[in-house]
Amino acid sequence: MSQNKKKKSTNNHSSLPKTPTGILGLDEITGGGLPTGRPTLVAGAAGCGKTLMSLEFLVKGALEYKEPGVFVAFEEQAAELAVNVASLGFDLHQLQKDNMIRLDQVHIEKSEIEETGEYNLDGLFIRMGYAIDSIGAKRVVVDTIENLFSGLNNQAILRAELRRLFHWLKEKKVTAIITAERGDGILTRQGLEEYISDCVILLDHRIINQISTRRLRVVKYRGSFHGTNEYPFLIDDDGISVLPVTSLTLEKEVSTGRISSGIPALDQMIGGRGFFKGSSILISGAAGTGKTSLAAYFANQTCNDGKKCIYFAFEESPNQIVRNMKSINIDLDKHIKKGLLQIHASRPTLYGLEMHLVSIYKLIRSLKPEVVILDPITNLVTVGSVGEVKAMLIRLTDFLQDEQITVMFTALTLNTSVTEQTDESISSLVDTWILVRDIEFNGERNRGMYIMKSRGMKHSNQVREFIITDKGLDLVEVYLGPEGVLTGSAREAQKVKEQTGRVLHDYAITAKDREVNRKRKVLEAKISSLQTEFESVEEELNKIYLQEALKKDVMEKTRQEITRIRKGEIDSASKPQTK
Repeated sequence: MSQNKKKKSTNNHSSLPKTPTGILGLDEITGGGLPTGRPTLVAGAAGCGKTLMSLEFLVKGALEYKEPGVFVAFEEQAAELAVNVASLGFDLHQLQKDNMIRLDQVHIEKSEIEETGEYNLDGLFIRMGYAIDSIGAKRVVVDTIENLFSGLNNQAILRAELRRLFHWLKEKKVTAIITAERGDGILTRQGLEEYISDCVILLDHRIINQISTRRLRVVKYRGSFHGTNEYPFLIDDDGISVLPVTSLTLEKEVSTGRISSGIPALDQMIGGRGFFKGSSILISGAAGTGKTSLAAYFANQTCNDGKKCIYFAFEESPNQIVRNMKSINIDLDKHIKKGLLQIHASRPTLYGLEMHLVSIYKLIRSLKPEVVILDPITNLVTVGSVGEVKAMLIRLTDFLQDEQITVMFTALTLNTSVTEQTDESISSLVDTWILVRDIEFNGERNRGMYIMKSRGMKHSNQVREFIITDKGLDLVEVYLGPEGVLTGSAREAQKVKEQTGRVLHDYAITAKDREVNRKRKVLEAKISSLQTEFESVEEELNKIYLQEALKKDVMEKTRQEITRIRKGEIDSASKPQTK
């Protein structure tokens, strides 16, 4: 329960002092316990648990709250009571030695409590008063009130003495439980006890479709708000456990933390980090699609992370689950030995729906796991209608969300169409819905998976092929061929075909490349030949140019020389001769 709810509960019930019973769930329903210093009537038919509830009220008061108690029995002897509750771990002999509980068996004879023709309980009051004072008792149980008046026919005296008994208990300032048998059409045999009691609790034991269910209802509670619904309760080795109905308000804390599914490819499909912590997940699909394998993978991953998980199985035994999961490379046995994993297997017909809910509730409160798995919820339809199963799962989901526990349901889809009935009408309630389906093609059966919804996170809208091998679980991309989605051998054949096409394509490209290289070499040879021829012509042309330039140069030099010589001759002729 969240802190806000606790504060709200304390404020509502602070005006009336209450004595906690210590009974799991009952104090929550009554807003803190039974009215302190006042009598409470617990009524019900034979076998519904009145005596056990009142004894547990005393034992828990002595052990947990250090409040001594007195049990006054009119039917069973003290030794018988001690033996009857020993199987629940209650050691009444030791509690008596410690002066924490006083068992007083009173044998009622009409002559003993009838004086001068009148019925009188003064003798009983003296005896009870001594027992209360001897240990300083704070709690008292009177079991059962019918034995006090079994031989009395005068209704006026009966009513007067009932009032005296209740008034006397109030004067002693003890918190009392008085048990009474269920009447015909009324709560009690006398029809008066419920009117003079400050608190009335009705216990009921029903047999529906050969399945027994015990229920509790607080009929009235003077001066206090209390739950008015019927609440299932379970009697087992630890005593009584009552499951309160979930609150109607949707004020729940949420977490942004993530928890892995154990399959990396599936985590990628839901945002890359897995499910939200404290969320609810539904895995639905036909028989043989791998729902249990997915649940086991999730449990395995949780335990690998060092967190606790409870696995509730309604089809297979724990040994079957452990053995079968080894075939896909999961060793759940090591987690069981470490105390991280508990597998509780039972047929749905073992209890009614409410009893399953109470037992699940109790185990979760005891172990405090981070993950809870129910596999499969569709088997619960054998003990209740679809609407009843939905109501149970709503209550369970609300409780787990309050505790921030992640829950995974698996559900059997009875046909190929997805309908509300196939997943027990909780598809709209869960946060993540994963559908696993068969894909039949090319004469074989394969599996496909897709995310129907996943609140608050980005998720894939693509179909993935779901593969189960001796190495584990995996998701692969599906192939879209000319004939549609390809899986299994058709996918492998398409891969081979595409690979062959790539090889042929590569070979064709290589052949073309070689042809291009050859042509390039021929072209390069031609270019080289033309280049050589060009160089030869260029050289021949350059030779002529050189010859012409040389000839021109020689002629120029010759001209200059002739010019110089002619100038020399002229100069020598013009000089005067000497004698």
